[in-house]
Amino acid sequence: MSSDNFIIRNETKEDYREVENLVREAFWNVYRPGCSEHYVIHTLRDDPDFVKELDFVMQQNGRLIGQNMFMKTVINSDDGKTVPVLTMGPIGITPELKRKGYGKKLLDYSLEKAREMGFGAVLFEGNIDFYGKSGFSYASGFGIRYHDLPEDADASFFLCKELIPGYLDGITGVYQTPQGYYVDDADVEEFDKSFPEKEKLVLPGQLF
Repeated sequence: MSSDNFIIRNETKEDYREVENLVREAFWNVYRPGCSEHYVIHTLRDDPDFVKELDFVMQQNGRLIGQNMFMKTVINSDDGKTVPVLTMGPIGITPELKRKGYGKKLLDYSLEKAREMGFGAVLFEGNIDFYGKSGFSYASGFGIRYHDLPEDADASFFLCKELIPGYLDGITGVYQTPQGYYVDDADVEEFDKSFPEKEKLVLPGQLF
């Protein structure tokens, strides 16, 4: 996809380091002091559930300004079936261009490509205020539960979008986060040493 001032294309190996640095800048001190997302994407590229055809970067004037990626996962349905779905992210836009519409353009393009490949639904953790604009709604409305989450816990972070209308009709069950998203803090710290030093801050609104 190309526009007047950006293109969206598949990530290449030559992009890896620039993408990891972009992700580090986008997530630094957002959800925790520092971040782990740049290491997560570094490891997920070698995961068998990584969908390389849905690994995208957004480029402007020769510089990478955004990225998104998808992983295959499943819903373990209450009737014993295993329902294939996608999860998404990390998705990030370089900090100085956030809230300018680039993220939605990248997201909508990525979701359309996933639909074209025949995937039926995407579930992941996100903010409904942003992702609702691209058709996501609460996963609870589809009867899908987040793994290991108590029944009375707030699940408003857990979102879903059908790519194929009706794909989740009649399905209730438990979504499984791919194991590749779980990384060891010590490994994150070691990986981060190869990047320029940045100050870790404890800020209001962080989750961890």
